[in-house]
Amino acid sequence: MMSLHILVTGGAGYLGSVMVPRLLDLGHRVTVLDNFMFGQDSLNPLCANPAFDVERGDCRNEATMKRLLKQADVVIPLAALVGAPLCSRDEIGTITTNRDAVVMLTRLLSKDQRVLMPITNSGYGIGEAGKFCTEESPLNPISLYGRTKVEAEAAVLEHPGAISFRLATVFGFSPRMRLDLLVNDFVYRAVKDRALVLFEPHFKRNYIHIRDVAKAFVHGLDNFEQMKGQAYNVGLSDANLSKLELCQRIEQQVPGFTFLEAAVGEDPDKRDYIVSNAKIEATGYRPDHSLDAGIAELIKGYRMISNSKFSNV
Repeated sequence: MMSLHILVTGGAGYLGSVMVPRLLDLGHRVTVLDNFMFGQDSLNPLCANPAFDVERGDCRNEATMKRLLKQADVVIPLAALVGAPLCSRDEIGTITTNRDAVVMLTRLLSKDQRVLMPITNSGYGIGEAGKFCTEESPLNPISLYGRTKVEAEAAVLEHPGAISFRLATVFGFSPRMRLDLLVNDFVYRAVKDRALVLFEPHFKRNYIHIRDVAKAFVHGLDNFEQMKGQAYNVGLSDANLSKLELCQRIEQQVPGFTFLEAAVGEDPDKRDYIVSNAKIEATGYRPDHSLDAGIAELIKGYRMISNSKFSNV
C-alpha cells in the first residue's frame, strides 16, 4: 500500500490513541490535531517517530483546518464530544464539534481528498424487536449525540471520496482509557465493586473491540475504491446482546459478580436494537477480538488502574 499523509482530528482520544500508532506502523505519515481537553498524554511514545506530527488546536477553527488540509491525502475526523451524558452537559460544544466542524471540513476538502468518518450505530435509536438494523434501516437517533453524528454522516457522504463507519459500542483498552463505555464500565464495576444495578436490562445493542475499529479504518483505506460513497455498520456479529446477557458473560470471568435489575429508574442512553454487519463483512473485513477476549483484557487492565483519584482511600 502506498504511504499516505493522514490528518486525524481528535487523534489523542480513546480511538485515536490506538489508531494513530497502527497507521504509523503501516508506513503512513500522520498529523494529529487535538485540543487535549482531558489532559491526556496518550501519544507520548510516538514523538520519536519522524512520520508523526501533532498540533494542539481546535477542529472548529477554519484557518487551522485549511492549513493542515493542504498536506493531507486522507482525513479521519475523530474529534467529537462522545456519549449521551457529555453531550447533554455541553450542547453547544456538541453541535459545533460533532456536526458543524464536519460540515465545514467537507466544504474545505478537495474532491481528490478522502475522508473516513466514524459515527455511531446509536443512530438507529430503538429498532423493531427481532429485526436487524442494516445500513438501509431508517435512522432514528434519540440522543443529541446520535442526532449530531447522523447529520455529520449525511454531510460527509455528499463528498465523492467518503466512507462512513457506524460503530457499535466500543470496548477494550486504550492509552487514553474511557471507563464510561458500557462494556468497559460494567467490567470495571464487576472487578472493583462486585455488584451492579441494571436499568432496562433487556435493551440490546452491538459491540466491537477498539482494535477492530482501527482495523476497519485500515480496511477502508485498503479497499477505498470498492467501499467509497457508503456507510457500513462495524460490530461483532455474534455480539448483539442485552445488558443482562452482557453481565452474564462478565460473570463467567468474574465469579461472585452480582447484578440486580432495578424496578425503577431508566438509562439516559435509550438505544435498543440489533445490528447486521453483513455489508462490511462482504468486503472481506473480519474482527479479530471477541467479546470474551475483551472482557479478559479489561480484567487485567483494571488490576493496574483505579479511578480513585477523588477518594481518600
